[in-house]
Amino acid sequence: MALKSRCPVALLMASLYPGMAWSINPQNIDVYGFNFTPTFLMSESYDDNFRELEKNTQSSMITRLAPSFELKAEDRNSATRLIWQPSQNIYHDESDASYTAQRVRADSIMEFTDRHRLKLEAEYRKWERTESTAVPDENDKLNNKRVGGLYTYGAKSADNQIDVGANYAELRYTNADGVNEDKERNTTGVTTTWYHRIGSNTRGLLEYDHTNFDYLESNSPRSSKSDAILGGATWDFTARTSGKVRIGYEKKNFDSSESKDLDNPTWQVDLQYKPRTYSTFTFVARQALAEGDDGADAVKSTFTQVGWRHGWTERITSIAQAGYGTYVYEGESRTDKVQDYNLAMVYAMRRWLDIELGYRYRDDNSDADNESYTRNIVSISFNVSL
Repeated sequence: MALKSRCPVALLMASLYPGMAWSINPQNIDVYGFNFTPTFLMSESYDDNFRELEKNTQSSMITRLAPSFELKAEDRNSATRLIWQPSQNIYHDESDASYTAQRVRADSIMEFTDRHRLKLEAEYRKWERTESTAVPDENDKLNNKRVGGLYTYGAKSADNQIDVGANYAELRYTNADGVNEDKERNTTGVTTTWYHRIGSNTRGLLEYDHTNFDYLESNSPRSSKSDAILGGATWDFTARTSGKVRIGYEKKNFDSSESKDLDNPTWQVDLQYKPRTYSTFTFVARQALAEGDDGADAVKSTFTQVGWRHGWTERITSIAQAGYGTYVYEGESRTDKVQDYNLAMVYAMRRWLDIELGYRYRDDNSDADNESYTRNIVSISFNVSL
């Protein structure tokens, strides 16, 4: 589910969208000691405004073919996984919007002793965006490379733990004639978190994040350094209730004197309540400063989403989600108010086959000219495994 680049919670929404709520239990194949797990997703959808435009909207039937191949090896103290996910997106009524995407990801978890653990990850993505594009009626073409690691000191049962992490990412556009060159950047981040046990199932936390945004364009007004300090708690009282809350303050200092430095309260809230084993309620809230777009130095984003997943029978599951966000474009006279609703019904026809019917409605009410729109998507999807 691709959202406009104006929405810094695009990855969040993608992870929560009903299309990710499959019930299949894929079987793997032993390949020289590795577990090989293939799956295949095929979807057919109708999108009445895939460019997310206020006027001259474009609609199309869309076919998505998305195989996935996972290779995994694990032992008592470590696990390594490699995933390859190519996909073909066919726009039957607007062939210029069709594209092929690629995603390759590698993860590794190592536990040297009960006090020392290390997580490593690397990812490469190549895809195209049909909405909020720099050139009307032409997809933005992106690729992103990312590596990261997280070292944890402290036993899982200890009163204190410390996480130290680092990551690096490169965002590039491959459109011709230098389109979107002003958005290309390298991002370097470091983070450290201290956890302190304050109960049998509750830990307090204190976190510091530093991120350097280095835009490739000479004298870019968006190059900056961001710092954030957050405090909060994480808990898992029972099988019914779990959550993580972080609240703090962030500051963004721009390299260019043409851009005004920004500061802002920030929070990240994730709550889950399971009154029954087959029913789950979720609450997600975010506020942060995202990277700028459409002429803005940065975007102050505030987003809240509630969700409910309920298993009516062993085979039938429903998913309902409602989200609301406000996006203030710093340096521009513009505020967007976005509503997003998702409904889906998943039928686990076989252990190896899920069928989903989905509907999504999105409404962006902007006070800027020609930036408001509505969008409806109706889809049917099939997820197949061994």
